[in-house]
Amino acid sequence: MARTAFVTGASGFVGANVVRALLAENWHVRALVRGRADSLDGLPLDRVAGDLFTPSLADAMRGCDAVFHLAAHYSLWHRDRADLERTNVAGTRSVLAAARAARVPRVVHTSSVAAIGVRGDGRPADETYQSPPAALVGAYKRSKYFAEAEARAAVAAGQDVVIVNPTTPVGPWDAKPTPTGEIFVRFLTRRMPAYVDTGLNLVDVAEVAAGHLAAYALGTTGERYILGNENRTLRSLLEQLAALTGLPAPRLRLPRFIPLAYAALGEFVLAPVGFRPDVSYESVRMAKQTMYYDASKATEALAVPHRPLAPALSAAVMWFREHGYAAGAAPPGG
Repeated sequence: MARTAFVTGASGFVGANVVRALLAENWHVRALVRGRADSLDGLPLDRVAGDLFTPSLADAMRGCDAVFHLAAHYSLWHRDRADLERTNVAGTRSVLAAARAARVPRVVHTSSVAAIGVRGDGRPADETYQSPPAALVGAYKRSKYFAEAEARAAVAAGQDVVIVNPTTPVGPWDAKPTPTGEIFVRFLTRRMPAYVDTGLNLVDVAEVAAGHLAAYALGTTGERYILGNENRTLRSLLEQLAALTGLPAPRLRLPRFIPLAYAALGEFVLAPVGFRPDVSYESVRMAKQTMYYDASKATEALAVPHRPLAPALSAAVMWFREHGYAAGAAPPGG
């Protein structure tokens, strides 16, 4: 008999890939959606209209074998602090309560390495490391930290919750797009004349999706698992995109104070008088950090094999082009 999964955030970047992974493993999926959810079109699943605070949420979860809680608000804009708190923290509390009321055996909570923070010495952080909340850059990271605290509190009260912490996924269905997807779009549309010296951990979004299923099957209650792969500089990513697309990589490296001043001017001085800034202050502050992580725990405990990044990068480029994000850009290899 097929197992049933209730998925929040099913139409998001990681969520859309988790749904496809579940369906490939013959799960029946109930997807909580708001609006059209175009990324789920044509998939054999049940759509549940609502949000994280819908009173009938527990009823919709009844009979499910697992809840995959991926819904989150991602924003690095100062103006969105209240929405981040409500969706990411209070929303997680609501979903966990509904899963308890529905007697769902296990919840996989999608946190983020944002909740873990970064080491001051630049070395990769693992699951045992934790930045103090006050040291986490921006309201988004702090909201993910406190959302994870909600999951830990639920575990302490006897609920079966496993936590996964994706790094920086790349691949298809990044519809918003995420900040990393925005790098792809800017690169493809020749709107990235320069770059900043930063580092991040990249992972195929399909690997992240597989990690969610593995966390359900093999994860230990209350444990966190970093779902990541390669630690890379931003420059090396741009050079690989150049090799894949035939487009030139930016060569100008900006001193960090230049984008920081530009972002601060746009968000705090010009935005209040009607200007629409294109770079958030927190995103530049975040780029000042080297965001490297050690994902060996998930590789060993969850048996999640690493996938090469090149196919994921190519798939992301193709998806953005096919969906109109990079109209007019040269074709791959052109």
